[in-house]
Amino acid sequence: MDIPSSNCKQSKFFGRHMNSIACKCVILVVISLVIRAALLPTITFSGSGGIEQKSLVLLHNRSLSVNSDLGIRKDKFLEVPQIVWGLNNQKIAFARACLTARMLNRTLLMPSLSASLFYKEVDLLKPISLDKVFQFDKFNSLCAGFVRLGRYSDLLNQTGVFELHKGSGRKWTIERDLDQLRQHTEDPIDGYEVIRIVGKNPFLWHDHWPVRDYAKVFECLVLVDEITKEADKVVTKIREKVMELRSNTEPVQDRANSEGSTLQLVPYVAVHMRIELDWMIHCKKLEQRLNISQICSSKEEIIERVGNIVGLKTPTVVYLAVADSLLEDSSILNGWKEGLLPLEKKKLGVDGIYKKYPYLIQSAIDYEVCLRADVFVGNSFSTFSSLIALDRTQKMIKMGVASSCGMHVKWPSYAYNILGESKGPRSWMTNMTDSSLQAISYGSNDISC
Repeated sequence: MDIPSSNCKQSKFFGRHMNSIACKCVILVVISLVIRAALLPTITFSGSGGIEQKSLVLLHNRSLSVNSDLGIRKDKFLEVPQIVWGLNNQKIAFARACLTARMLNRTLLMPSLSASLFYKEVDLLKPISLDKVFQFDKFNSLCAGFVRLGRYSDLLNQTGVFELHKGSGRKWTIERDLDQLRQHTEDPIDGYEVIRIVGKNPFLWHDHWPVRDYAKVFECLVLVDEITKEADKVVTKIREKVMELRSNTEPVQDRANSEGSTLQLVPYVAVHMRIELDWMIHCKKLEQRLNISQICSSKEEIIERVGNIVGLKTPTVVYLAVADSLLEDSSILNGWKEGLLPLEKKKLGVDGIYKKYPYLIQSAIDYEVCLRADVFVGNSFSTFSSLIALDRTQKMIKMGVASSCGMHVKWPSYAYNILGESKGPRSWMTNMTDSSLQAISYGSNDISC
C-alpha cells in the first residue's frame, strides 16, 4: 500500500510521477492562504484602544519595507492633521509629529501649517504648505537619519490608509498614548503604507521625547530665502540706527572706531514685549491657577528691568517685538533708560515689509530678528520667547559655552518676568537635559539660571 507523501517531489522516489489528489489539495491550500493574506481590510484604531474594520482592501506588500534611509523608511508614511496656532506652537507641533513618525520608523508626510492666527474659528484658518516657510530639502539634509519629510507625490497608493484616532480626556494617560503608538509598529498595522492620525492638533498630543530631540528637529528648520532676506533688511535697519545713535553721542575717537567696524558686528537688544490685552487676561488667569506671581509683567516693569541689565553697553537700539495692536501705543516708547533707544517695526520704518505677509510669516521674521540680537529679553511663559532662548542656548553650546548664566557671555538671554541680579531680568538658559518639552510648551519660572 502506497503512503501519500507530504512533499510532492518525494513521490519520484516511488518510481512514478505523482499527480495525486493530495498534492493538488496542498497547492490549493497554499494559494488560498496567499490570497487571504493579500486581501486584508483597512483597520481603524480607536482612541479607546479598540480596533474597528473597514471595507477597503489592503495589499500587504512587505517589499515596501526594504528601502530605508539610515533607519527611516522612505516607503512608509505618517499623516497628521493641519498644524495650527502661533508660529512656535506650530514648530513644536511639527517637531512632535516628526518624533512620532521617528518612533514608528516612518517618513512624515509634509503637513500644512496655518498662515492665519485663529484659536477657535477653525474654518477661518488659512493653510500654507510647510515648504513655503521652511526649506524642504535642507530639512532632510540636516536631519538625515534622524527624521524625514516626504511629499504626497512619494506615495505609491498600493494599500489602504490606516486611521489612528488619538485618545483624549483625563483617562487617556501618557502611558496609554505611548502603548498605542507601540502597537502601531507591529504587523498587520505596520504593513500599511500610510498611517493617518485623526483628531487633535499635534501640539496637544502627549509628549514622549526629551528636549534634545526637539532641539535637533528645530535645528533642521531653516527659513526659505525670501523670509531670510526680509529679516536681513530689518536687522540691517536696526544696526544702521545703532551706528547713527553712536555717531551722535560717542567721542570723536570712539566714533572713528565704530565707523571702522562692520555693520554685522554692531550690537542691538531685542525685547519680546507681551503686554497686549488678551495676553494679560491669559497670564493673570494662569497666575491664579498656578498660584505664582512671575508670569505677567507690566510695560513699566519690563522697561525698568531691561534698563538694569548688568554690563549692557550703551548707547544702543532696543527692538520691540510687539503685537500689531500695540503699534499705535506710543507709551511703549517712553520711560526707557538713557542710552536705550526703543523702536518697533513702525517707528523703525519696516512695517511695510511685514504688511506684505500673513501672520505666520510676520512672526517668522520677528523670530529671526530676535534670534540674531546680541541680547534677547523675553517672557519665560511665552513659547515664542522660550524657543528663542532654546535656539540661543544651542548656539552657545556649539561654541563650547557650558552655561550662559554668567555676566560676560555672548548672546545672553533674559526673562523679564523673573527678577534677577541688580533688579534686572533673570539670566535664561534652556535646560537641555529635560525629559520633555513641558517647560517650553507651556512656560516655566525654572529657567536654569
